[in-house]
Amino acid sequence: MKAINQAADYFSTRQSAKILQVSLGTVQKMVEVGELIAWKTYGGHRRILAASLEKQLTRRKQLMRQKVSGNCLVMAIFRRIENREELLEICRDWTLKVDLLWSLDSLEGLMQAVSSAPDLIYLDAFIPPVEQLHIIHYLSKNELTQRIPILVDEGFAQLHPGVIQLAGENSGVIQPQPSAENASSAQNQDILKNPLILGYPADNSQTTKQQLEQIFIEGLSKKYDWA
Repeated sequence: MKAINQAADYFSTRQSAKILQVSLGTVQKMVEVGELIAWKTYGGHRRILAASLEKQLTRRKQLMRQKVSGNCLVMAIFRRIENREELLEICRDWTLKVDLLWSLDSLEGLMQAVSSAPDLIYLDAFIPPVEQLHIIHYLSKNELTQRIPILVDEGFAQLHPGVIQLAGENSGVIQPQPSAENASSAQNQDILKNPLILGYPADNSQTTKQQLEQIFIEGLSKKYDWA
């Protein structure tokens, strides 16, 4: 698979086939089923939207990586290097094999999440809440990351239900609820459930460490439910 020329907004069917390394017939079928976004010129020639091709490339790279390694790729954003070391130590004893990409900088972490298309995104509990709000909002708006499950401190999720609701609406897994503020408390809890945002306990007890693997596995299952 070849990289896309970012200066172009669209490509011909033949160019698209070359980029994806598939036949012309396959590209035509992908357009027909909606996997690629295209339109026809006055001359009857198809033009494929570059952003649509980029999305397909990202998906294919992800599938190829999973077939080769069988591991779960996690993009983690930390505030402190020692928290990275702690997560690596916890993952080492799991049945689930984890490949960890990481960053101590939120902006760099977001860029890595977009380019690597990880299976899960992990936000360290020590990231300031306001910063976490911005990270989740960006991830839920970007079409390359909006269907990737995000693991956050469960205390953060409880204190900021609004961003959970908005992220769900952005990714299409929650329908907008304009009258949510008038709903009962019980109804609000149902409305604000976002299957792509999972809370994890941030304490360091042995029970928590054992639970964390199951939360990662649950995140993987959610990803494929909403892929």
